[in-house]
Formats: sequence, C-alpha cells, structure tokens
Amino acid sequence: MSFIIWVTVLGAVLLTLALTSSYLRWMPVTTSAVCLLLGVGIGPSGLDLLKLPLDDASLWMEHLTEVAVLFSLFVCGLKLRLPLRDKNWRIAFGLAGPVMVLTIIGVCLLLHFGLTLAWGPSLLIAAILAPTDPVLAALVQVNDARDIDSVRFGLSGEAGLNDGIAFPFVILGLLLLHGDGLVAEWNDWLLQSVLWAVPAGLLTGYWMGRGIGRVTLALRIRNEDSTVSPNDYLALALIALAYVVAESIEGYGFLSVFAAGLGLRQVEVKSTGASQPPAEHLVQPVVGHQNVEPQHAVHGDTARLEDSQVAAGIMMGDMLAFGSLVERAMEVFLVTLLGVVLVTHWDWRALLVGAVLFCVIRPLCVAAMPWGSLLEGRQRLLIGWFGIRGIGSLFYLFYALNHGLTNTVATLCTDLTLSVVALSILAHGISTQPILARYEQRKQRKT
Repeated sequence: MSFIIWVTVLGAVLLTLALTSSYLRWMPVTTSAVCLLLGVGIGPSGLDLLKLPLDDASLWMEHLTEVAVLFSLFVCGLKLRLPLRDKNWRIAFGLAGPVMVLTIIGVCLLLHFGLTLAWGPSLLIAAILAPTDPVLAALVQVNDARDIDSVRFGLSGEAGLNDGIAFPFVILGLLLLHGDGLVAEWNDWLLQSVLWAVPAGLLTGYWMGRGIGRVTLALRIRNEDSTVSPNDYLALALIALAYVVAESIEGYGFLSVFAAGLGLRQVEVKSTGASQPPAEHLVQPVVGHQNVEPQHAVHGDTARLEDSQVAAGIMMGDMLAFGSLVERAMEVFLVTLLGVVLVTHWDWRALLVGAVLFCVIRPLCVAAMPWGSLLEGRQRLLIGWFGIRGIGSLFYLFYALNHGLTNTVATLCTDLTLSVVALSILAHGISTQPILARYEQRKQRKT
C-alpha cells in the first residue's frame, strides 16, 4: 500500500508541475522551491500522506542522491565547451579549490565557536555543506555549450569540480571523529584522498570520454548509422564505466564522470571545429528518430556538413536531452522527499548557519580571491551569492550516516544539513530569476 501511495504522490507532483509550468515560468521562484513546499504539504506536518524514516532509508538515499549527482555532473561536463586554457576555467578552478577550502574553514570556525560544537562534527558538517550543487543550480549555470558567460561558466565548472573535491574533507571529518590521531592515518589521508584520488578521477574520466567518443564517432561514420544509434545507452555506459573505473583505482567517481563529459565534448569540438557552433546546434534531430529512416532523421541545412559533424551533433543532442530529463526527474523526487522530512528534522540553528554562510562566508571567500580582470565587481557579488547547496550535500550527509556516526552526531549532522539545504533552496530559489534578469539586462545595455 505504501508503494502505491508513493507512486501516486510522485505522479501528482509531476502532473502539478507540468500543468503549472507556464505560470511558474513568470513567477520569481524555481521548481525546486515549489517541490520543497509540496513535500512539506504532503509530509507528516501537512496531509500526512508520506513518511520517510531516515534511519531506515539512509543506505538507499545515499545511492539515489549519488545517481542524481552523477547524471548532473555528466551533463554539466557536456555543456562546457571552452578549452582548458581559456581564462574562464581559472574562475572555476578558483571557486572549486581555494574558495571551497576557505568556506570549509569559515563554516567549521562558525560551528565550533558560534555553536560550541566539537572540532570533529564542525569539520564534517562544514565539508558536507561545502560543495555547490550541480542539480539545483540549473538556472545559474551555462544554458548550453554556446554559453561562455564568465559568471555562469565559473559556477558550472565549480559545481562540476567541487562535488568531488569536497570528498577528502568529508573523509577528514570522519577521521577526526573515528581516528586515533596516528600520524600514519593523516599521511594516508593526504597521499590517498588528496594527492592520488583527485587527479586519478579527473584523468581517468577525461581520457575515457575522449577515447569512447572517438571510437563511437568513427564506427558510426564508417557504418553510416549516426541517426539510428541509441545515444542514451552510450550516456549510461559512459557514466557507469567512468565511475566504476575511477573507484576501482581509488579515484573519485564524481570527478571522473564530470571529466568524462568534458572529454566527450572535446571530441565534438575536434570534429566540428572550435570556431564553429556546437554540433548539436548544426543539426536538428527529429523526435523519436531511432525509428526513422536515416535520411529523414535530421532536418535543416545538413548537406553542407561533414559526416563527423552530423554524427557528433546527433550524439551530443541526444545525450544532453536524456541527461537533462533524468536530472530534472531526480531533482523533483529528491527535493520533494526533503520537504517530507524537513519539519521533523528542522533545526533553528540553521538560520544562523545559513545566513552567515550565504551572506558572509561565501561572499567574503569569493572577494578574497585575486581575480584581477577575470571578473568585474558586480560579477563577484553574483558569484558570491549563488553558492547554492543541494543534492550534493545530501549525498555526503547520507554517506557520513552510513559510516558509523554516533546517534548524537548523526542527529546533529542530519538536522543542520537538511535545514541549511532547505534554506538555500528557498533563498536562492526566490532570488535567482530576478537577479539574473537584472544581470542580463545590464549586459545587454553594456553591449
């Protein structure tokens, strides 16, 4: 009976969003904020249609949030078309590296001195809340591969990178809670979790994406089956294999999947040309083209295109559409579940933590970086505000819960994390569209 209720509620939420999408488009609120409120309404504090005891659900919630982040990271990597030497990548690296580390330090100090928590829980919660989210930040990230705006590109690159780079600090927090303080443990953490796992994940995924992409395009061009090949299978295969291979060599799977998307995009760039528009914009696939004759599967002016451009365009277009669909569905489901459990796990101290994190720590960390001419003052303010927390933090929370936290620490981490993430969804969800609209208007006037 509970399964029937779950499916019914999920279908009702999706139907509500589908029917109201034309109205929500003109309202200063994101879909995530609406789903959060719907979850509160159908949870124990509202209609009491759904209940989710996190003690029993932590294991499958860890895997569910992990899958959601993997799809989002892959799509994020596919959208970033600029070469790594481009200046916008310096923004992404600065946000995902120094800014994130400074944020962890700031939140850790706030929790320790402001809320009088021990150093172990303070560092763990700070690391859980550190990564910005690739799932919920769709509006502030790049729209597609043609988008090279410094703010959106930097935020996209940050979200793609720091979901994996935050992992060593989560492990460090668990080490403080469980470790014996031995020098060997710290050495293993530095060598294994930082110096090896980060580059291993990035390099593994990048070269897998490039290798599999080149082989795929070569086979499809040779066999003339570019328009009938199942590209959603290819996306699933690349996500799974990049993750598994990286994890098997003790690298970070999140970074590997993000880098796989980057590597696959570089194959498209090479086949199309860096000065040309992305290949998916050169061809316009017909909906359901897997069952269409190859010569009728794309329309538009494709006669002037090379076979490699047509094959790459259809492949990238299908992958982006499939990945975005899964990403949005997972977002709706997980944020609704967050709303269901929010009131039960609400912690009023999150108001202080969220306010200081969103309005003080994140903006100051961004402002402290020597950006030079990379970012204007207004762009720095935008990036400082748009540090959206979401599904990535939920994954790290459930990962920590499944690695032996005491009941007291587990309750503390759960309540603070869920409450701060909910505050981020509401605060950033309400402010995103008006702020971005003003930003785009100023850009248009300037150009």
